[in-house]
Amino acid sequence: MADDMPRSADEVLDVVSERDEVVGQAPRGEVYARGLRHRCVFILARDAAGRIFVHRRTASKLAFPSLYDMFVGGVVGAGESYEEAALREAEEELGVSGLPAPLPLFSFLYERPGQSWWCRIYEVRCDLPVDPQPEEVAWHTFLTDAELAAKLDVWEWVPDGAEAYERLLAMRAAGGGAVTRAG
Repeated sequence: MADDMPRSADEVLDVVSERDEVVGQAPRGEVYARGLRHRCVFILARDAAGRIFVHRRTASKLAFPSLYDMFVGGVVGAGESYEEAALREAEEELGVSGLPAPLPLFSFLYERPGQSWWCRIYEVRCDLPVDPQPEEVAWHTFLTDAELAAKLDVWEWVPDGAEAYERLLAMRAAGGGAVTRAG
């Protein structure tokens, strides 16, 4: 999920600790190449009918090309807040403007060999017609929760988004909804 609009390998990102504290800054290309911990936002976008925006990423994406995702989102730029990034990413990737501020749900640290980023999960309602960025989104649709559930074992999903979605489902099953922090 660590990609976004006019972002390049030269874009500067905050490097963060295991406690999500800024410990430095580095260009995005270096962050990716060295597996430095950084910040990302994931936004679950629902339409007026409550369906979830689902898309397949373009083959040119730096991270997880051509995989499916149930979130829009990307990296948080240096000095940018999670909230600013969430609204920016949602509007950019959905191709809309004037969205309400996305609602923060929870955070967690995603870690795999050579990959580590803090993920802040949000939800937003998008009643506007979407016009996704062609450089970000190869295909898209809106699916009901049941339709999405039927595709979870069929399509190849971005791994961080799949983990975030599993955590979201578990949180909702437990009756949660407030922002929490892992670690």
